[in-house]
Amino acid sequence: MRYVSFGDEPAVSPDEFFMNEAIREAKLALAEDEIPIGAIVVCKGRIIGRGHNLTERLNDVSAHAEMQALTAAANFIGGKYLPECTLYVTMEPCVMCAGACYWFQLARIVFGAYDTKLGFGRLNQKITHPKTVIAGGIMENECAGLVREFFRSKRK
Repeated sequence: MRYVSFGDEPAVSPDEFFMNEAIREAKLALAEDEIPIGAIVVCKGRIIGRGHNLTERLNDVSAHAEMQALTAAANFIGGKYLPECTLYVTMEPCVMCAGACYWFQLARIVFGAYDTKLGFGRLNQKITHPKTVIAGGIMENECAGLVREFFRSKRK
């Protein structure tokens, strides 16, 4: 695995680098008082789709970060399949988003925090495309912390 370094900063893996970009998207959702989940789609080392939760703003329960990023990526490449792409998302996808990932035929799904209540993994990981590789727990503490703090602030 190749690691990249920026000046005096320590080298990070590509998965950490791109997860940081997904975290940036999550912070945009947080600024809009949305559940802070962010996603990006990467193809050949280039970000081709970005998204964050917009369910409140759009009054649409399907406006998840993953759906926004996947749609943007498909529009960018001008096709409906993303077999050379990786989805980076700060929270384990729900069943709806994992199903969408099946149809987009992603190469990889990389997520940060596990979602023990609504994540697709608790039901059946075969919901994703058979060729899709799944990696979870990347920068898990940072990703989970955003969501935890969001809900803590709502309970005050």
